[in-house]
Amino acid sequence: MAGYQYREGQGATADAPLFFVFHGTGGDENQFFDLAGELVPGARVIAPRGDVSEGGALRYFRRTGEGVFDMDDLARRAAAMVDFVATTKARYEGAKLIGLGYSNGANILATVQFGAPDLFDATVLMHPLIPFAPPKADFVGRRVLITAGQRDPMAPASTTQQLADYFTASGAEASLFWHAGGHELRQEELLETQRFLTPFRG
Repeated sequence: MAGYQYREGQGATADAPLFFVFHGTGGDENQFFDLAGELVPGARVIAPRGDVSEGGALRYFRRTGEGVFDMDDLARRAAAMVDFVATTKARYEGAKLIGLGYSNGANILATVQFGAPDLFDATVLMHPLIPFAPPKADFVGRRVLITAGQRDPMAPASTTQQLADYFTASGAEASLFWHAGGHELRQEELLETQRFLTPFRG
């Protein structure tokens, strides 16, 4: 499939959930690949590699500073990701579509959702930062889990709460899970993610 270098799991059944995972800045398609298989055994895991380099660190879109997004670039690359995900989904008619992203990966995943609210059935946004007002959208029937650190220096708690409120106000079944730390992933949020994704297991 053109557009992204990606890793795709093998051996899943035709009706298995499609599980897209999006790495953080400096990661690659391997960062969450094995974790996805543990969270939802039997899922068809697809992990696209970010195609922007920031000083050698891979990302999904450009930024001009910490927390300052290149909005034109974000719009272009989010549209390209929508096409990539939708094209993959079309190959597996009827399969549930779930997504997980961390940091920059959570930001591209959330922006994809803003542009295509009916694409994903459920998403996990880990430590997202959306420093702009998302567009009006209808997320009725969609599930969203946001995980975050109360002392995250990169993603202010107020901005995270605003994103959770946005999804709730837009009709999603949205929940927000906090841990007491910063931008790092912690075991308790992985356990919460596992619980959230239980309906897609088996």
